Amino acid sequence: MNDINLADAFELIAEIRGDELAVIQGSRRLRWRDVDRRTRNLAAWMKEQGAGHQAKVAIYSYNTPAYLESVAAAFRASLIPVNVNYRYREDELRYLLDNSDAEIIVVHEEFVPLLTQVLKDLRGVRAVAVIADHDDFDVSGLPGAALYERIVAEDREAPNVTRSGDDLLFLYTGGTTGMPKGVMWRQGDLFARLGGGGVAPAATNLEDHRQVVINQPAQSRLLLGPPLMHGTGWFTSLICWLTGGAVILLPNPRRFDAVEMLRTIQEDRATGVTIVGDPFAKPMVKALEAAAGQYDISSLVIMMSSGVMWSQETKQRLLAHNDKMILLDALGSSEAIGMGTSLTTAAGTVHTGKFTITDTTRLFDADLNILESKAGARGMVGVSGPQPIGYYKDPEKSARTFVEAEGRRFSIPGDWAEINEDGASLTLLGRGSVCINTGGEKVFPEEVEEVIKRFDGVRDAVVVGVPDERWGEAITAVVSTQGRDLDEKGLLEHVKAQLAGFKCPKHIVHVDEVYRSPAGKADFKQTRKTALEALGIAE
Repeated sequence: MNDINLADAFELIAEIRGDELAVIQGSRRLRWRDVDRRTRNLAAWMKEQGAGHQAKVAIYSYNTPAYLESVAAAFRASLIPVNVNYRYREDELRYLLDNSDAEIIVVHEEFVPLLTQVLKDLRGVRAVAVIADHDDFDVSGLPGAALYERIVAEDREAPNVTRSGDDLLFLYTGGTTGMPKGVMWRQGDLFARLGGGGVAPAATNLEDHRQVVINQPAQSRLLLGPPLMHGTGWFTSLICWLTGGAVILLPNPRRFDAVEMLRTIQEDRATGVTIVGDPFAKPMVKALEAAAGQYDISSLVIMMSSGVMWSQETKQRLLAHNDKMILLDALGSSEAIGMGTSLTTAAGTVHTGKFTITDTTRLFDADLNILESKAGARGMVGVSGPQPIGYYKDPEKSARTFVEAEGRRFSIPGDWAEINEDGASLTLLGRGSVCINTGGEKVFPEEVEEVIKRFDGVRDAVVVGVPDERWGEAITAVVSTQGRDLDEKGLLEHVKAQLAGFKCPKHIVHVDEVYRSPAGKADFKQTRKTALEALGIAE
């Protein structure tokens, strides 16, 4: 079991990389020595507020340097960082802060009014640090509040705490199919997964990790597309930092802009980019093709995606603008890292949704029994090795997700897949919790969505099931188009030509914009509500 504490690793990296950049956002540049000093001061302030060992620090902000620093400061103070979805409304925010037992909150000024409404119902919060765009922001109406930049500017002694690999990190799931759940990661286990750059075996002690950092051929620069509040952004930023790299944040963190991303890649010479499938990649391709030669993305070595399928057509169009890139599609979730990967280069391609099976990957049936690994087998993907220890305050859900088999522990978050004819790879089908039962047949929305999105004129699509007297559930496609009328008959023929007839949508609902989270993941609850209203169906 790995016992490296992430704060210890960051302090080691700051010692080695002190003069090199750690965070870039527009014109703002913070070096590792700056981050080390600022996180020390913030960690000490958190402890001054009375936060005990492993108390919770909720981070409620857009992508800013303060987000990354707050995570690192919590680690340094032996506290637990908690991600907060900044799109939550009042009841959702209250639930998460209460469920996580938050004692310290780091909040962007834009969210102070909503937080103020919620705080009156939360008795455990000790203090609030406000990330303000200007130094004159008034925090007097918020009990226990102080300005973030004033906190980190005041030099303090490092807090005297005991740290270990058993210290935790909470990653709350997005809650698009249910209430958010706090996934509990041991820092040692997370380091084992991420400390080797997410691909190589991680060091088991700090001295070996020192050599890993020193031996890096060049400092990586990773540009984040999705929010840090979601696992894809948060964990890939940790990968970058744990190898001594610099995390690049988009200048305008409130919305994704493909042109802004391309300009940032060029200006900051990003070597890597993190996206979430086609919702990010398609606008990038469109911008590249609309302004041929205007954006230089030749610095990119790798583009990584997780969480949403990334179509082969989009990958090929990206490679046309940089044929040296590696395009990495990772199969994973908040509850499980390392389920599988798909690599695409100019020299070789892999079909969309087809992932290489790792030696720690197994398929499970609905009763959580391991299935025989043979072509055509369908089941839930489970992965062993370092994984979360469970869900916070939910032992029943933990027991269903983290199970013992073959003498080891597997995480089974609910993603279904089928083993391909080669017996060595699997095709991702989708999350079982949103599986549609139509006429006794199970249909995974992602499979249908990927076919629909390849039809000419479709910009984006999410598929849901709605009540139907004949079929039980009727497959319904909620579609946005590229500014023109959609040939619905042609779309249905297109789907039937590639999928079994029962997977073809019974209804098509047009929307201006498909409902997705800032990370690009489908919001199934809102999409289904919209479909029901458009079709006049009552539940």
